[in-house]
Amino acid sequence: MRAIWTGAITFGLVNVPVKVYSATEDHDVPLHQVHDKDGGRIRYQRRCEICGKIVPYEHIDKAFDSGEKTVILTADDLASLPAERSREIDVVEFVPNEQLDPITFDRSYYLEPDSKSLKAYVLLRRTLEDSERTAIVNFALRQKSRLAALRVRGDVLLLQTLLWSDEVREAVFPSLDEAPRITQRELELSSALMESFAGNFEPEKFSDEYQDELRRLIDAKLEQGDAIDTAETFGEESESRSGGGEVIDLMEALQRSVERSRAGGAKESAKNGAKNGAKKKPA
Repeated sequence: MRAIWTGAITFGLVNVPVKVYSATEDHDVPLHQVHDKDGGRIRYQRRCEICGKIVPYEHIDKAFDSGEKTVILTADDLASLPAERSREIDVVEFVPNEQLDPITFDRSYYLEPDSKSLKAYVLLRRTLEDSERTAIVNFALRQKSRLAALRVRGDVLLLQTLLWSDEVREAVFPSLDEAPRITQRELELSSALMESFAGNFEPEKFSDEYQDELRRLIDAKLEQGDAIDTAETFGEESESRSGGGEVIDLMEALQRSVERSRAGGAKESAKNGAKNGAKKKPA
């Protein structure tokens, strides 16, 4: 990994120099656009509407249009802003972990301690762990002031940028104004269905199905050309994934779902029992 930013966490007179790394990466298959008739690559050009010339990035500035006048902002102008020049991750307050709403989380970054500051780094990490609190911090990154949560993930300090309060929409749905009556039996069936799906979250068990299928499609086209049989490549779907279909009573749907889940669990148990029995050696 390559550090994208260097600075220091500061709270009071304590200073913890750190390096910042992106904690996530994109795994999507890289695709580009082509002309459907001849396969020619589609490219976007930065063309000046006054002189008509294609403009390289190094000659592009930013601007704000007030409606009456346009203000040009150069790279030097933007770099001169005090917030942009700051290399500090400034702790504003320490809040209980449960007060953070996951909807406000944006991007995640790992913080690596500077070789000279390991003790201060570990001390901050241990303090956050023991207090069960998260540090709310301010810092500037890529021409933006950021609000972020500084918390612990394993042995590492993790910085998660937060959306500003006015960036989170309120959910106002008139359809929820009149709550329907829920019976005790419906609650019991719903709880039973949920319990049948209960488990511990293990992220490694899941994969991006669309990207997996896209790679299979690309591999098939590389081997067989454009005239491939998609049904043969992916197999016939036993049932549609498009949703919709027959509308049935909620109670009936819950009852049938619970029965199906229990039947599936019984089959799985029988299968595992047969496997275990086959492994046992006769006395």
